[in-house]
Amino acid sequence: MTNRNTRTAAVLVSVVLIMVGMAFASVPLYRVFCSATGFGGTTQRAEAAPKEMSKAVVTVRFNTETASDLGWKFAPEVNEVQVHPGEQKQVFFRATNQTNETVTATATYNVMPAKSGIYFDKIQCFCFNEQKLAPGEMKEMGVVFFVDPDLLKDPETQDVHSITLSYSMFRKPDSTPPSAAAIPAGPAKAVN
Repeated sequence: MTNRNTRTAAVLVSVVLIMVGMAFASVPLYRVFCSATGFGGTTQRAEAAPKEMSKAVVTVRFNTETASDLGWKFAPEVNEVQVHPGEQKQVFFRATNQTNETVTATATYNVMPAKSGIYFDKIQCFCFNEQKLAPGEMKEMGVVFFVDPDLLKDPETQDVHSITLSYSMFRKPDSTPPSAAAIPAGPAKAVN
């Protein structure tokens, strides 16, 4: 009977370990899945725009949001641009730190309609890196992108004539605890 209990315990421990491993792997695997498929409006990354450009025109609109604790003003310099699928385009966003401290932020992004994400390609983007602004500093941040001409050939997306690229800017959590030197000393205690 103990042999059977040992096997059952080993199977249960194995199942728990597999479940924990899957939980840790789920976020990176989900990101890979979204990047590969454009699921949920996830855009693609590319090295360069295609050599051929379509005569059709797609309107790309820009939307921005900032977290309430960020203390930045963040907005596109233009609200929309007209692009030919296959045409490389560069646009800029302006961020201004309105606080009295240096703030580091990161941006999340997506496109709507979500089904167009697989055809929206970024070559360069401020969103690929953290952004740090000193108190009162203003920075122009660029995005170089193109809309893949295959958007017009796919039966699921050939009706898409307008895409909205949205960015949400968040404060990066301070991951470094203060050093002992940065912690103010309390009042001295008397020793008896």
